[in-house]
Amino acid sequence: MLKNWFDAMENAIREIKQSPEKSVQVFHHNDADGITSGAILTRAFERQGYKVQRFSLEKPYPAVLKKIFEQEGRIIIFADFAGRIAPMISDLNKGRNLTLILDHHVAAASTDPKVHNLDPDLFGLKGDRDISGSTTCYLFAVTMNPINHDLAPIAAVGAVADGFFVDGLLVNQNRDAALEAVQQGKFAIKEIANGEQYWLKTPNGDIPVLEFGDYLDLLGGVGYYHNGPDMGVKVCLEGVSPESDKMVEELKVTRKKIFDEEIARLQSGGWKQAPHIQWFQVENRFFPMGVKMIGAFCDAIRETNLIDPKKYLAGFQIIPDEIPGFGAIKFNEVKISMRVSPFMEGEIRGGRVMGLNILLPEATNRLGGFSDACHSLTAATTVAIGKEEMLIEEMEKILQGESNG
Repeated sequence: MLKNWFDAMENAIREIKQSPEKSVQVFHHNDADGITSGAILTRAFERQGYKVQRFSLEKPYPAVLKKIFEQEGRIIIFADFAGRIAPMISDLNKGRNLTLILDHHVAAASTDPKVHNLDPDLFGLKGDRDISGSTTCYLFAVTMNPINHDLAPIAAVGAVADGFFVDGLLVNQNRDAALEAVQQGKFAIKEIANGEQYWLKTPNGDIPVLEFGDYLDLLGGVGYYHNGPDMGVKVCLEGVSPESDKMVEELKVTRKKIFDEEIARLQSGGWKQAPHIQWFQVENRFFPMGVKMIGAFCDAIRETNLIDPKKYLAGFQIIPDEIPGFGAIKFNEVKISMRVSPFMEGEIRGGRVMGLNILLPEATNRLGGFSDACHSLTAATTVAIGKEEMLIEEMEKILQGESNG
C-alpha cells in the first residue's frame, strides 16, 4: 500500500512538472499541523522555482471552495484538510485545475483525474496514529526533491503538536520524521515516565515542542484575523523573533481573558446536557479569535472537573462572515468542535463506544451540514445557525441506535 502511495505522489509531481503553470496556490489549515504543512510546501515549491500564493483556512468551507474553483488552469494544493471532500472538490473542479490533496484525516477517493487525493488514509495509514498533515507534506516534498530532507524538523513539530501518540510516543512515519530531525542535530527525544518528550534545538536553546506547538496554535488560531498564520509560517522557516514573541504574548492575554470568562459562565450553569453529550454555545463571544478556538477551549477543559468524564464534549461557535485573503463571505453557519475526556478516549480506543469520526459526520450529514477533517478523538463540522440542538439530537439518536443494536 505504501508503494502505491509513493507512486501516486510521483504521478502527481510529474503532472505538476509538465504543467505550463509556474505558480502554486497552497491552502492550509491554521493550527500548528496546518501551519507547518504550509511552511513545508512553501519552501519545497519555492525551491523548484514556483511562485507560491498561500492562504490559511480554518476549514475548506463550500462557499470558499466555490470561489477557488472559479479558476482554470491553476495548480491548487490543500494541506491538512479536504481528504474527505475529494468528491465535492472533483465536482467543482471538473478537470479545470491540477489539484492535490495532502491531508491525513479520513478520506474519500477523487472522482476527477485532475484531483489527486494523496491522503495516506487511502493507502492504509491512520492520521490519528501514524502520520500528521506535516509529515504527509514532508514526504511529498522529499519525493519531489530529496533536498527537502532538511524540512524534517518542521514535519516533526507538526506531528508532535497534533498530539497523536501511542503510549506517549510518536510512531511510524511521524517517528521517522522525528528521527531524521535528530540525525540533523535539530531535534532531541528524551524518555520520560509516560513516554517521550520532544525538543526543538535552536540557536537560542532547546524549546519543548509542545510549547512551540502552542506558540503556532496561538498565532494561527487566536491571531487568525490578524495575520497570525503568516507569522507562524515565517517562524517555522526562519525561527522565532522579537516580533513573533510580542505577538504571541498579546494573543495569550486575549485567549486567557476570553477562556476565563467562558469557564466562569460554564461554572454558573452555562452547560446543556443530553444523555450522552454535554454541550455549550459561545455564539460570538470568542471573536476576534478564529473558530479553531472552540476546539482549543474544549481541549483546555476536557481533563477538568468542569465536565462529566463519561459524556462526549461539544462546543459551538458562530463562524464570522469573513475569510482573511478572501474578504466577505456569507456563511450563516456555526462550527461544532468535539473532544473527549481521558476516560472516553480509552473507551473509544477500546472500541466500546463510537468514535467522533463516525458519530459527528453522520449526524451533520443528516442535517445538510459540512464535514471534512474528523478524527476518532477530535472532530469538527459545521451546520446552519439554529440547528445546534437538532445536531445534538441526531447524535443521540445514532448513539441510542448503537446501544440498542
